[in-house]
Amino acid sequence: MLKIEIPGFKLLQLEHLVMDYNGTLAYDGFPAQGVREQLNQLAEILQLHVVTADTFGRVRSQLTGWPCRLELLGHTGQDVAKKEYVENLGASGVVAIGNGRNDRLMMRSAALGICVLGNEGAAAETLAAADVVCRSIGETLQLLLNPMRLVATLRS
Repeated sequence: MLKIEIPGFKLLQLEHLVMDYNGTLAYDGFPAQGVREQLNQLAEILQLHVVTADTFGRVRSQLTGWPCRLELLGHTGQDVAKKEYVENLGASGVVAIGNGRNDRLMMRSAALGICVLGNEGAAAETLAAADVVCRSIGETLQLLLNPMRLVATLRS
């Protein structure tokens, strides 16, 4: 569990990290450089989940042996499926990371939503639903590995 008290925001008691794959963890179906090492560290304190429509069809082969549960989605209703996934885990204990329009509902449901402005950009609705916006997945994961950065960003 990752416990972070953020003055003027909330007490976060995070148990799960739910992530989109393409545009978030990966670009063109291949994981961003350095992400596996960061996720290995985070797996010591959080349960990791990748929830994806697998746009490029590579997620299974690319994440073999990674410390995360993989959930593949159908072609329709992905936004609702991601939201329900977060809610089934217990939204108050979830940090959600994504960039696509189909990530906006899970961002709103999760205790903490982080939008990644990577190579694919980010959907405006998802950006608006996020609590924090980062320039890359590496920076995003570093926020969780160094939680005082979240305190500095979100306190009021």
